[in-house]
Amino acid sequence: MTDGQWGSGPLEPTLRESSPSGVEEAVEQLLDEVGTEPQPDSIIPLRSLRGRVAIVTGGSSGIGRATAIGLARNGVHVAFNFLDDGPEARERAEEVAQTLRQMEVRVFFAACDVRSAQAVAGFVTTAMKELGGAHFLINNAGIGRDRALWHMSDEDWHAVMDTNLAGAFYFTRALAPHFRAQEFGKIVNVSSVHGLSSEFGLANYCSSKAGLIGLTRSAAVELGPSNVNVNAVAPGYIRTTQLTDRVPAEIMDRARERSVLGRLGDPQDVAAVILFLCSEVARHITGAVVPVDGGYLL
Repeated sequence: MTDGQWGSGPLEPTLRESSPSGVEEAVEQLLDEVGTEPQPDSIIPLRSLRGRVAIVTGGSSGIGRATAIGLARNGVHVAFNFLDDGPEARERAEEVAQTLRQMEVRVFFAACDVRSAQAVAGFVTTAMKELGGAHFLINNAGIGRDRALWHMSDEDWHAVMDTNLAGAFYFTRALAPHFRAQEFGKIVNVSSVHGLSSEFGLANYCSSKAGLIGLTRSAAVELGPSNVNVNAVAPGYIRTTQLTDRVPAEIMDRARERSVLGRLGDPQDVAAVILFLCSEVARHITGAVVPVDGGYLL
């Protein structure tokens, strides 16, 4: 071999002279030095989810629904809330619950306005009692009320901020003592690309989603010593009923063109990343913000 190739110089005889047992001992010594505790439950993706309990906010539609179904498919018992704003909302929630039960997991669902700290505390207490605890929290509930900020009413501002940001805080606060006591927990906040990059008419929405990223990082710092991972996903334009009902078609077309993959996302695209962050495969990831945007931000 010439100089610079693998095996040249003094390295080659060293490797030839090393016995398999010697290599294994060296590797074991190195692992001892860097530290490996606590060990992950399994290196097989998502196996570590089975038998756990998840609370998903806004679980009756869109990304929340896809996440609840994805968790149930992997053996996770699911509690989810929904905003009871009429018969259609209750019907959607019941349909999701029936779908989850078909996967042979325990299910609890109830109406809960995430803007109410008292309602959130009551929901968490009941959900944990019904399902026997909690291990994962997915803060997904969110709304948008888009308009230029000089036309934005106080109600428009507070409704979005209270739902998207305060609601996540209330749920995180309610579950933090439990996660700390059991020294385990996974929290995933559903932020947005608009928490990282703004667009016209989204002052309330962008502020709430940027605040959610700040909450994610602060909670990661405070809960990390208790072995609680806190991360966020930042979806781009995802095909949900809320998006198609609220966003004009021309804006969605521009979003599709801006994506380097040339498409909008599906709720399942986001749910898959959330499940990954809940699994022990992602045990050493915390305080991260994962874009799920098809390259929209590039």
